[in-house]
Amino acid sequence: MAKKIFPKEEVCVGCHLCEVYCVYAHSKYKKPTVKAHELVKLYNKHKDSKPTPRILVEEKSGEWTTFALQCRHCDDAPCTKACITGAMKKLEDGRVICDEEKCVGCWSCIMACPHGAVRRGENKKAASKCDLCLELGEPACVKNCPNEALVIKEV
Repeated sequence: MAKKIFPKEEVCVGCHLCEVYCVYAHSKYKKPTVKAHELVKLYNKHKDSKPTPRILVEEKSGEWTTFALQCRHCDDAPCTKACITGAMKKLEDGRVICDEEKCVGCWSCIMACPHGAVRRGENKKAASKCDLCLELGEPACVKNCPNEALVIKEV
């Protein structure tokens, strides 16, 4: 069985803490040293120069509804089929990952993703997407969402 993250739109308040903790989880620091409300202030202040989160909080057009957008780890992942180098691949446990060393930045995976969940990485050379926090064992976004608007389930 594969694990997937599901957003609960009805309880997401658009605080962007999932993005902040995602950035930290994929940085050399691993966890922040300041309180959550200060993190969001810093994060928003440096929006143009900050690392790219692997999850995004989006606002639905014309409505006051926010939701987290991250890789769905599709069963029949179109991004893996579009990848010309094999950098984007599906693991036996169901996770779809990007080997940034193999990625040449052709962006085929970005165009193929039906959910818009694959983006250019912070180095702009390789694709970036949710990896369910492979090294941490639990996604940082799920663990740190104050409203529990993100849940991880086996499907």
